[in-house]
Amino acid sequence: MNQLPLVSVICLCHNHAKYVSQAIQSVWNQSYPRIELIVIDDGSSDGSKEVIRDKISGREVKFIDNPTPIGNCAAFNKGFYGSNGEYIIDLAADDILMPERVLIGVNTFMKSNAGVTFCNVMNIASDGKEIGPHFKKEVVPQGDLYIELIKKYFISPPGMMMKREVLVELGGYDESLSYEDFDFWIRSSRNWDYAYTDDVLVKKRKTKGSLSEKQFQYKTKHQETTLKVCQKIKELNRTKNENLALRKRCLYEIKQCIKQGNLRLIPSFLRLL
Repeated sequence: MNQLPLVSVICLCHNHAKYVSQAIQSVWNQSYPRIELIVIDDGSSDGSKEVIRDKISGREVKFIDNPTPIGNCAAFNKGFYGSNGEYIIDLAADDILMPERVLIGVNTFMKSNAGVTFCNVMNIASDGKEIGPHFKKEVVPQGDLYIELIKKYFISPPGMMMKREVLVELGGYDESLSYEDFDFWIRSSRNWDYAYTDDVLVKKRKTKGSLSEKQFQYKTKHQETTLKVCQKIKELNRTKNENLALRKRCLYEIKQCIKQGNLRLIPSFLRLL
């Protein structure tokens, strides 16, 4: 068994007292035997810390308690740099892993040269009721996804599993950003292929106040992060088609700036055209 790759699941909690126990239990329910669980509480004020301590009592789990919030990217990095796994899963404390999630993820890596794998995800309501899968019947691209990921978001972040060497190469998540997904996709896909499996292996909970919800709020600060990532794309691009993809992305983001009242960002997006 010790010859199997170690998988590190980094579970990040911020005011998820209602859900974190279920998230942790979903890691313990995995059919794959070699898993390292690291739980990080990022300055919760709703009793999450007590729930976590009670849940992991007597179990071999590394618990990192941040007294005050440092943000998703920095908190994840603390967990990552304290981990040992060959493969990494970033698990939000309100999401749930299906029992075969890790096993199928490892098998997908073994069958491909990918640096990142992603699966289908079942969206659920705050009470756990199923809403529907992220991918329905569409053909999901895989392989070299750099241009596709510039054009639009289409991966559900909870469905990702990453090789450790990818995160090492990137220096972890960029801690200057308010959200990590877009930046990680762009920087990782520049040098690494992605592999997809259509199995629904994760349940993603839709809750009020989530990062994905805040991305579309009026005057959201997430658009500043999106601009920074687009500026990185400009530096990473090598071909005409990649520059055309960035142009399409910037035109879309300009429309979003108008809708969400971030007019001051428009000149910066225009300069990238």
